[in-house]
Amino acid sequence: MAAPLLDPAKLQLVQDLEIEMMSDMYNRLVGACHRKCIPVKYFEPELGKGESVCLDRCVAKYLDVHERIGKKLSSMSQGESEDLTKINLQEKK
Repeated sequence: MAAPLLDPAKLQLVQDLEIEMMSDMYNRLVGACHRKCIPVKYFEPELGKGESVCLDRCVAKYLDVHERIGKKLSSMSQGESEDLTKINLQEKK
């Protein structure tokens, strides 16, 4: 089965939205983990071991939660789509 061809303008819009969403997620991740793991006043130019470990864990947790939320939203969206299909089929009977 051949995949439907998308209009180049729509494809560009989808790509732009994906880049915007990923940039937003990255900026939120950086902000949240920076606030949590790095003190306001810097005492050394390099990250300390504790700061590095904190950042590693923070990023891993953030990405894990982001992935879980994405999967949950996809399953909810798919479930709603299936529910609408069932409703439409029942209305036609």
